[in-house]
Amino acid sequence: MITVQHVSKHYGRHTALDDVTFHVKTGEILAFLGPNGAGKTTTMRILTCFMPQSEGTATVAGFDCLDQPMGVKRHLGYLPETPPLYPELTVDEYLTFVGRLKRLTPRRLASRKSHVIDQVGLGSVHHRVIGHLSRGYRQRVGLAQALIHDPPVLILDEPTVGLDPKQIIEMRGLIKSLAGSHTIILSTHILPEAMATCDRVVIIHRGRIVAEDSPDRLSSRLRQSEKMSLTVKQPRHDWLERLRTLPGVLNVLPTAEPNTCTIDCQLEQDLRETLSQFVVSQGYGLLELKPLSLSLEEVFLQLTHQEEDAGIGELNDLDPIGQSSRNEQPPA
Repeated sequence: MITVQHVSKHYGRHTALDDVTFHVKTGEILAFLGPNGAGKTTTMRILTCFMPQSEGTATVAGFDCLDQPMGVKRHLGYLPETPPLYPELTVDEYLTFVGRLKRLTPRRLASRKSHVIDQVGLGSVHHRVIGHLSRGYRQRVGLAQALIHDPPVLILDEPTVGLDPKQIIEMRGLIKSLAGSHTIILSTHILPEAMATCDRVVIIHRGRIVAEDSPDRLSSRLRQSEKMSLTVKQPRHDWLERLRTLPGVLNVLPTAEPNTCTIDCQLEQDLRETLSQFVVSQGYGLLELKPLSLSLEEVFLQLTHQEEDAGIGELNDLDPIGQSSRNEQPPA
């Protein structure tokens, strides 16, 4: 549905994007993740035909962003970081205005307006002036304008910035409910947002893609050992050293909890049975034993630190995160 191939963007001597390649499947939610200044917004602006790329090609719903911008815009809904709202209009008036801009017939406009007002939860405020609404409701109005013409593709740039915790949860749930019926790129620098809403993650840093995969697969590819969390009844000093002597155990680290530790095991070794049998046989009282994975925060920090230490070229040569998949042809 969305294809970006070898896209670069130059501003004089400054390169904002450098050979960026990724694709988004139909019905998928993709997190476009990176720190501020990484190139996320530049990529979004190219995909929305706001600015042209310097090199490469980008297509949305089969339309070229450079040569067929009107085709792209007909199939695209865009929510920028600051929603394009007219605060003096009511919600109903604003959505009518946007629908007319998008050339919906009066009958179609009435139907779509009613649907999106219900879809994004604006029913109780649709007669109110936008300038009098809370930040959360204004963000919903921004999403409603992106959905008014029922586009197959949505691009959402930092959709939860400035919202309170309750509003963030509501917005994430709303975005997740759109999966399947819409293909979505969610641009964000907030790591929990990607975990909560997205099927796949593209991490961009200093204008280049450094990772592309699901959060779980990124974690499994980057970890250098299997990690387990163990909690028992007995005080830790009685069993911590003995755990280190078990075959396959690389290290045992205490945690802030007095009867809990983290165990590093050799890769591709499942020691749950061995560990549980040991704890039970010694009478330590097994309370919990569970595998641990790298958080998306840890994945992100590892990748960006690797790039800074080794350089982009060396990182790509190492291929720790499945870079070869970016060279494959995207599905039709």
